[in-house]
Amino acid sequence: MDRRWIFIFILLGVAIPLLIPFGFKIEVSRNVQMVYDLVESTQAGDRILLSFDYDPASKPEIQPAAEAIIRHAIEKNLRIVCLALWPMGVNLANEIYEKLSDDLEYGVNFINLGYTAGGMVAIQSMGRNFLDVFPTDANGDNINNFQIMQGVVNYDDFKFVASFSTGVPGMREWIMVAGDSYGLPVTGSTTAVSTPGFLPYINEQRQLVGLIGGLKAAAEYELLIQVPGTATSGMDAQSIAHLIIIVFIIIGNITWYLKRRKK
Repeated sequence: MDRRWIFIFILLGVAIPLLIPFGFKIEVSRNVQMVYDLVESTQAGDRILLSFDYDPASKPEIQPAAEAIIRHAIEKNLRIVCLALWPMGVNLANEIYEKLSDDLEYGVNFINLGYTAGGMVAIQSMGRNFLDVFPTDANGDNINNFQIMQGVVNYDDFKFVASFSTGVPGMREWIMVAGDSYGLPVTGSTTAVSTPGFLPYINEQRQLVGLIGGLKAAAEYELLIQVPGTATSGMDAQSIAHLIIIVFIIIGNITWYLKRRKK
């Protein structure tokens, strides 16, 4: 068989589910349920902190989880404060804001504070005086001009922080400083390959409140909030592509066996 046929099958197997999601059954894991329950435990008007600690290279895997949590926060009428420990995280937060702008009012229930350098030092400084680190938002406007930031002093004014993280600084720094030192509940999302490294923080140390690990976990969260998104369609595409690969492996082995038997 001409290998270009295989390429065509894979192309169709990935493209069709992305355009028309099949909605394969997904089981919600305990770690994802914990993140969902944390958001559910909040009350209307509560303020939450979201840290965009990744860049466009990890966007396909991390962005769906960030969008799902923001959709959930909108449903709960929470006030969403975004910041970034990675420079490109600012634009990634803005992309979600622009997509959901019909349900978000900037300065009232959503704000993007922008990027801050310093990593762990910046996280520690926010615990003492938040406005020392972010006197302005991402556009350079004075923080005191925004209703959402009125009364913010430190981490006591937030219900939890969610770090969307792929490296350093990121979720581990939030756990060690905001969680351990200041008692702020920490949750978030990371890539599938990084997930095993954070599991001990959930199971043994109880320093992390659940985890959305990779695209599959993001699809689980979309299932919980009943809003299928790019993670759900992405998992459909991945499942179909794997199935096609398995079928061709079987065909290849059968062909090899028949040729060997004929010889």
